[in-house]
Amino acid sequence: MEEIAAGPLLNLINTPDDLRKLSKNQLQQVCNELRQFIIDCVSVHGGHFGASLGVVELTVALHYVFNTPTDQLIWDVGHQAYGHKILTGRKNVFHTNRKYGGISGFPKRSESIYDAFGVGHSSTSISAALGMALASKLKNDDLRRHIAVIGDGAMTAGLPFEALNHAGVSNANILIILNDNNMSIDPNVGALKEYLTDITTSQTYNKFRDDVWNILGMLPTKDFQRLASKVEAGLKGVVSKSSNLFEALGLRYFGPIDGHNVLKLTETLKGLNVIPGPKLLHIKTVKGKGYGLAEKDQTLWHAPGTFDKITGKINKKIPLIPEPPKYQDVFGYTLLELAKENPLIMGITPAMPSGSSMKIMMDAMPDRAIDVGIAEQHAVTLSAGLATQGIKVFCNIYSSFMQRAYDMVIHDVAIQSLPVVFCLDRAGLVGDDGPTHHGAYDLAFMRCIPNMIVSAPMNEVELRNLMYTASLPDIEAPYVIRYPRGAGVTVNWQQPFEIIKTGTARKICDGNDIAILTIGHVGNFAISACKILAEQDIYPAHYDMRFVKPIDEIMLHEIAQKYSKIITVEDGTVVGGFGSAVLEFMAANNYTQHVKILGIPDRIIEHGKPEELQKECGYDAYSIAEAVKEMTKVFFAIDK
Repeated sequence: MEEIAAGPLLNLINTPDDLRKLSKNQLQQVCNELRQFIIDCVSVHGGHFGASLGVVELTVALHYVFNTPTDQLIWDVGHQAYGHKILTGRKNVFHTNRKYGGISGFPKRSESIYDAFGVGHSSTSISAALGMALASKLKNDDLRRHIAVIGDGAMTAGLPFEALNHAGVSNANILIILNDNNMSIDPNVGALKEYLTDITTSQTYNKFRDDVWNILGMLPTKDFQRLASKVEAGLKGVVSKSSNLFEALGLRYFGPIDGHNVLKLTETLKGLNVIPGPKLLHIKTVKGKGYGLAEKDQTLWHAPGTFDKITGKINKKIPLIPEPPKYQDVFGYTLLELAKENPLIMGITPAMPSGSSMKIMMDAMPDRAIDVGIAEQHAVTLSAGLATQGIKVFCNIYSSFMQRAYDMVIHDVAIQSLPVVFCLDRAGLVGDDGPTHHGAYDLAFMRCIPNMIVSAPMNEVELRNLMYTASLPDIEAPYVIRYPRGAGVTVNWQQPFEIIKTGTARKICDGNDIAILTIGHVGNFAISACKILAEQDIYPAHYDMRFVKPIDEIMLHEIAQKYSKIITVEDGTVVGGFGSAVLEFMAANNYTQHVKILGIPDRIIEHGKPEELQKECGYDAYSIAEAVKEMTKVFFAIDK
């Protein structure tokens, strides 16, 4: 892997201690070199891009002022942390970022002492930092500082408000930095965005703010604390058109200030360092700062893949022949197609309109597709409320993000048996984002809930037909459709809709002695495995089960009566998932077949390309073929 050369100052920095040896006048050059290093690395190796460019100055200022890792720095939305990783001993291995066996794309406690808390999803930083601050308070450790950096739309979730509510009365020594760039992956939505904009654009407030910070900037640090109470009182009186939300919750509010002025940030952080208790610093940044194209199209440049850093041309493979579409796009276009025919269909997504392709419907029918921000719990209960009024809601949430709304799925949807359609995107091993984003558990945690229908299409046509079936008025129960990230297998996917009867499987092929049962996209791996085995005169049967709940018991009886050996394959945990459902059926009906379960093992799977991880977990095509050969060989030996 190609290692990227660092600039002369950045080359000297292996830890924040090295950074703190530099003069203040050298910090801007460090920022310039750090930003260029990120551009150089991501353009060649890929990864998240805009978010880390937007916090370069903040990253340098934080590590310059605070005594990390003794002072604990928690990055919310971990894709902001590339600069942090580079300054904390991982510069020389940063080219392995998000690659199989390389460093993680997110802060990870086992990777570095500077990563105080592991993150991948959003909105956890304030709660975690507050917990650390309270622990320090309990241990009478008054010197340690605790800093939470929250941004990229993470403040729109419920958890930060719960944490702010606690922090305001905790008297804990915590500094919250609100990195306000008005973006998640897509633009921020909701009243909080408008509130922060109101604070930022208030002319009365900004004049007062500038006067205060200009005065404080001329004072030695020891005088900063003496004036803090005056700053506090003044801010309460003049911020925005109404009282300050953060002040009302008991936090001292400072800002907003320019998040790209490293010297101003440094002096401000030094001043805040001596103010006790919970504080919030509001900074304004631009996602993609320093790379013009990324500033102009922040959604596209959130994670663009590799690109030419000079021209900005993103490297995309141009297929010589038509290729299958992404499952996400099939979802998006099919939802719009269904919505045009049914005026009671609506779409809900928590901050993933582009990633999930719900933006297709949002652009065409903006009044019928809603982005609720990073608020999965709200998305589910909002969907439940709509469903009570006869609306057929397609609630599209990434599989791993659905975990955050599990109580609402049970309490608000399943108990009331409301026909919400949950489309779980990014199911299975998603690849480079790693364990925080793998959709490993949805089959297991959804199938154990009463009243649920849980399905997984093997290809794009099945996805369309499952969506069509779920949209019909006679479906009166919650309906889960889970599918993986990326391309499917069918080029000619826009075929007429067909109803798929709930709980019915289909037979792909007959076989001898052994049957492969699959759920979802991994059925295509089994098709490839059967082709490999046919070359060796081994012919297993293959069944696409389609539903893990209700499971097709008629088909399972047929399989059990015909085959003595069964292999189940799923892109989900082997604990409590599809294979477990098959075993439960076998036990309940006194069958004694030898069943082998292939899927994601009971351990945390790290990052890498999906095909690398599928091979590691033992359910790619070759692993399935080997499992068939091994089971056949073992039983031949027993027969002899």
